[in-house]
Amino acid sequence: MLGVTIAAEWSQILRENAAAYARVAMDNIGREFPNGIYHTMSAPGDFPGRPRDRNPVFYGSYDWHSCVEMHWLLIRLLRTATDSVPAAQIRATLDRQFAPEALAAEAAYVAGPDSPGRYGWGWALALVHEASALAGPGASGPADPDAGRWAAALAPLAAAVTGRFLDWLPRATYPVRYGLHPNTAFALSRSLPHARDLAAAGDPALADAIGAATTGWYSSDADYPAAWEPSGSDFLSPALTEAELMALLLPDARFAAWLDGFLPGIARGEPAALFEPAVVSDASDGQIAHLHGLNASRAWCWRRIAESLPAGDPRIEPALAAARRHAGAALPHVVGDHYNVEHWLAAYAVLLLT
Repeated sequence: MLGVTIAAEWSQILRENAAAYARVAMDNIGREFPNGIYHTMSAPGDFPGRPRDRNPVFYGSYDWHSCVEMHWLLIRLLRTATDSVPAAQIRATLDRQFAPEALAAEAAYVAGPDSPGRYGWGWALALVHEASALAGPGASGPADPDAGRWAAALAPLAAAVTGRFLDWLPRATYPVRYGLHPNTAFALSRSLPHARDLAAAGDPALADAIGAATTGWYSSDADYPAAWEPSGSDFLSPALTEAELMALLLPDARFAAWLDGFLPGIARGEPAALFEPAVVSDASDGQIAHLHGLNASRAWCWRRIAESLPAGDPRIEPALAAARRHAGAALPHVVGDHYNVEHWLAAYAVLLLT
C-alpha cells in the first residue's frame, strides 16, 4: 500500500506545482546570464562570443545541458500534466525555440570540438524521445501536430548525438562511476528510451551498443561500496544510478537477483548512507547546491528500483520509504531557491514525480 500512497501523493504534488515548474523553465531558457561556457581555444583570441551566438536554442539556464533539461521538462509537463500548466504559453515558447535552422546549429555544435559531453547527450536524447512520445501516432500524421513538428526539427540533433554515442561506446573501456556529469550510467539511462524508439523503427544500433556496454560494465558488480556516498558535490548516486539503469534493462526477476549481489543490505536499510537525505548547508555554493539534486535523483532511483522488483519483494517498502524521505528533502527547494539550484532542479523534480 505504501507504493500506492506515494504515487497518489506525488501525483497531487505534481498537479499543485506543475505550473510553477513550467514558469521556472520558461524563465530559465531565456536567461542568458550568468552562463558557464566551456570552450577549447584553438588560437589566441579564439573565444565563443555570447552564449546565444554559439547556441541559438540552448543558450539559457546557465549551461547547455541545464537548458536542454528545461526544454525536456516543458514537453514532459505537456504530456503528463497538461491541465495543470499554461499549455498555450508553453507551446508558443517551444515553437519559438525549435526553429529548424537554430536546431541545425545545435546539431553542428554537438558534432564539433566543444560537444557538451555525455550527460548533455543523454538529456538531448531524452528531449527527443519526449517530443516523439507527445507527438504520438495519428491516423494520418502525429496525434499532436505541434510535437510532431518539434520532433522533426529535433531530428538533426538526435542524429548528431546518436553518432557521438556510437563513436564513443565501442572505444570506452571503463565507465565513469562518480556522482557528477560524466557518470556513464545516467547518460545511458537517459538515452535508452530514444534508442528503443530507433530499434522499433528498424535501427537497433544504439540500443545494442547501450545494452552491450551496460552488460559488460555492470552485470558482474557486487557488494558496491555505497556506504562511502555521498561526495561533497554529488547530484547523482553512483550506486543508485547504476541500479536504475539495470532496472531498465533487466526483467524484474533478473534485476532482483542482480540487486541481491550489488546492494545486499537494502531490506535491512543498509547501507544507512543511501537511505538518509544529504544535508545542504549552502545553496549559494554551486557545488554544495548539487546535493539538492542528489536527494531528488536518489528519490527517483529508489522509486524505479521499487517499481522494478517483483511483487512481495521485501526491499520494496524500504526503497519506497527512502524515496519519500529524499523527495521530502528535495522538493521544497525546486522553486524560489538560489539560482544555483533553480536553473536545473525542476527537471529532477519532474523526473521523480512523473
